[in-house]
Amino acid sequence: MSKELQLDEREEITRITVDEVQQRIDRGEPVVFLDSRSEKPWEESDIRIRGAIRVPPDKIDEHLGKIPPTKGLMVSYCT
Repeated sequence: MSKELQLDEREEITRITVDEVQQRIDRGEPVVFLDSRSEKPWEESDIRIRGAIRVPPDKIDEHLGKIPPTKGLMVSYCT
């Protein structure tokens, strides 16, 4: 069974700067990080965000269950 991610009509996908993310964290807002780097760049990097959820772009369906429902900010990052 395939799951679909759907945006609430009040939500939108936008770009956000590191400073904006840090401001939200400083205010105590919930932030979920999704590490969506492809396998090779992820393996070759020694940089990880602690607590980030690994969601490889070619295996999204397999990892949807790892993404918690949140009313806070969800930040997906890649290379």
